Amino acid sequence: MTETAPIFLTAAWRHLVMLNYEVDPKVLAPRVPAGTELDLWQGRHLVSLVGFLFLDTRVLGVPIPFHRDFEEVNLRFYVRHKGPEGWRRGVVFVKEIVPRRAIAWVARTIYNENYVALPMRHEVVLPGATGVGRAEYGWRLDGRDYSLAARLRGEPGLPPMGSEEEFITEHYWGYAAQRDGSSLEYRVEHPQWEVWATEEAAFTGDAGALYGADFSPFLQGPPASAFVAVGSPVVVRKGVRITPV
Repeated sequence: MTETAPIFLTAAWRHLVMLNYEVDPKVLAPRVPAGTELDLWQGRHLVSLVGFLFLDTRVLGVPIPFHRDFEEVNLRFYVRHKGPEGWRRGVVFVKEIVPRRAIAWVARTIYNENYVALPMRHEVVLPGATGVGRAEYGWRLDGRDYSLAARLRGEPGLPPMGSEEEFITEHYWGYAAQRDGSSLEYRVEHPQWEVWATEEAAFTGDAGALYGADFSPFLQGPPASAFVAVGSPVVVRKGVRITPV
């Protein structure tokens, strides 16, 4: 069972900038892996643009030289799958950006995830005496600059039960459609994350060139909500095929 699957990867995910947008479910429906269904929050279909730091990465317990610390930016949406214990809430990635080709190759080969390697940068300034900080992740595609950024303020805290922040951060499974039409399920383990309130959160860049014309109308405007999660150490377990019900 997936709960006891061997560990594939360990790392720390830190300073997660999360910009959330409401989209038409028709955009997501063709991307829903077999055996899962869309997971809604208060009747809304959400996608999240997420930028964060991937630190102290180890694959099968082994640190890979020059591939331990790097940025990642991904676009994801939310699904659920009926497991033996009840609903498992998970995420599906539309596209994931990293700065290392080897990382992208491993993810595409093992999980059939849509990883691409692009030049990336980041800047994180935590709130200090002024109580205001900033987190930004940037990358380049076809000579154009893109960025994902937010100002954060105050002290972080656990999100209230039933809040949008809790919904977005409390998904502990990943699902990926496979080339043969089946789905891969893998578990992601981490404690509940504290979050900072944010202001002036924005994505800049050509959403259509990056994610396709169907996502462009929804990502070009301001996000419906945004926050920055502190993050934590994480464990990603090996994936297993699921049987659609």
